[in-house]
Amino acid sequence: MAYTAKDIDVLEGLEPVRKRPAMYIGGTDAHGYHHLLWEIVDNSVDEAINGHASRIEVALDPDHRGATVTDNGRGIPVDTHPKFKKSALELILTTLHAGGKFEGKSYQVAGGLHGVGSSVVNALSSDMTATVWRGGKTYSQSYQRGKAKGKLKSGRKTSKRGTSIHFRPDSEIFGKRAAFDSSRVAERLEAKTYLHRGLKIVFIDQKTGDKQEFEHPGGIVDFLDKLVTERGKPPVHKDPFTLEYEDDPRFEVALHWTESTDEVIRSYANGIPTGSGGTHENGFKQGLSKAIRSHMETQKLTPKGVKISADDIREGLVAIVSAYVGEPQFQGQTKDRLNNPEVTAQIETAVRTAFEQWLLNNKTSAESIIARVIISARARAASRAASQQVSRKTAVSHRLNLPGKLADCSSTNPNDSELFLVEGDSAGGNAKQGRDRKTQAILPLRGKVLNAERASQAQILGNRELQDIVSALGCGIGKDFDISKLRYGRVFLLMDADSDGHHIATLLLTFFYRLLPQLIKSGHIYLAQPPLYRIDIGKEVHWALDDTERDRIIAEAPKNAKVEISRFKGLGEMTAEELKETTLDKTRRRALRVTVEGELEADRVFSDLMGKDPAARFSFIMEQAPRAEAVELDV
Repeated sequence: MAYTAKDIDVLEGLEPVRKRPAMYIGGTDAHGYHHLLWEIVDNSVDEAINGHASRIEVALDPDHRGATVTDNGRGIPVDTHPKFKKSALELILTTLHAGGKFEGKSYQVAGGLHGVGSSVVNALSSDMTATVWRGGKTYSQSYQRGKAKGKLKSGRKTSKRGTSIHFRPDSEIFGKRAAFDSSRVAERLEAKTYLHRGLKIVFIDQKTGDKQEFEHPGGIVDFLDKLVTERGKPPVHKDPFTLEYEDDPRFEVALHWTESTDEVIRSYANGIPTGSGGTHENGFKQGLSKAIRSHMETQKLTPKGVKISADDIREGLVAIVSAYVGEPQFQGQTKDRLNNPEVTAQIETAVRTAFEQWLLNNKTSAESIIARVIISARARAASRAASQQVSRKTAVSHRLNLPGKLADCSSTNPNDSELFLVEGDSAGGNAKQGRDRKTQAILPLRGKVLNAERASQAQILGNRELQDIVSALGCGIGKDFDISKLRYGRVFLLMDADSDGHHIATLLLTFFYRLLPQLIKSGHIYLAQPPLYRIDIGKEVHWALDDTERDRIIAEAPKNAKVEISRFKGLGEMTAEELKETTLDKTRRRALRVTVEGELEADRVFSDLMGKDPAARFSFIMEQAPRAEAVELDV
């Protein structure tokens, strides 16, 4: 076949965005759906950061499929651009790389400087309406899938100023069921007010009529108090360490050590959460470690025979790092990681100097922190033997040292390979028969795995089922973790569609969340969705995940059709062919990728529901009891 110039396609305007949305927002799942809202909110926050706005209102539509963001900033310019002969508003909302943040004249600091955020949201929305109050007049313009429906309209006179954007993400791209999660939105908005003192954000849920107002004059110190309190672990020292650095780059730090066994660092760049960290977080970590080591050496506090690692220093740490960079370099449009190389050394030096002085001036707190670090180092050394035992069993080279019950796939390419963690030997046998042997591996699990939230590290590392999972994955655990050695690009939790199955899935999620969080953050963990019901309507076969879907399918059936319903008590009742058709086949299956948006809430839920304190679970049950409905129990 000839390959000529006519075979070359050119995507014009915003067509590339609609053709490849994942390149701009990371995907078309719930994460991508909410990212559209974050882009619009961050534009309003940029006005606040630069001193032009003090109030933002976010309202979700009654069906939660759309949202309106309104600020009292300067208002997007509406005058005609001299080169492109259209209003600045239309240019910004319909053209990639159009904005007022490139030269730093209109914005000293901003969350994004690429000029793609608003136009991407417009391109991926079925409709958008922009209203601007500027220069004593009201202006408005409507758009459909990134294109203006008409000219900019000039309306009534007003004393207001600011911008309001209403948009509804396109169901053709995100699916008909996609919608905003009000709790996720509320948490994100409240975090903004912690990071920007003086900013007030009003959140309105038009479905319920609820209205929340967020305003935190104490800034990140209030945020730190909330994090420490909600984690439920007592602080090691009385007063937190805080730092406000006004030079370039401007940044804030607040931290507190607790008796928790892990670390929590929330980092932000220009008000945007950087879940994957970056150079500002690296600088903070390095400065903190060097300050602790220096203090221990100068005060002769380092015990003999004990090696202090960076992990020992940060165990139990709860910290917030918020940096403001004039020319931020983010990794990708989703802005999950800050890449400015110069920021690391600048923040490291400032943090080290300030924290060393704080340790000298706060001797009681310093002694408590150092004691905490030494205890962590000794505990880590005590569990090292168990960790090394697991590491020796880890599959570091293709099929060496793999668990005996693992039915591996023939492909050695992680991008193609999938691992299914299956509940029970019976279901595992069916899965082995129904799988694609080239790309799908099956690892049966017996019974309920160990609860990683309650168990010690030595218990976790000594557990056979969890050892087998770590060995099969090949990427190691703890200090030995190396994601480049991960043998499977997708890991599916395949459990029965009942309460026991949900419990086992929760136990596995707890293990991944606490000990292998990088796999969740990188999008490698999925929940398989086996059906609970098979519904035969005439010659047609339908599958339902739950009672609601079952009832919908039956309601849509022809009136005179014969309907037969079969309920699966477990995966073992499904044939290999049924399991393949509904759950294993890549072209027909339904699966959920596990993501963590509200890390604070996720951490609290795991701690309360899976931790050692029964009082937290009792409180949760009592709070949720009024909302519960009577259901048929599996007995």
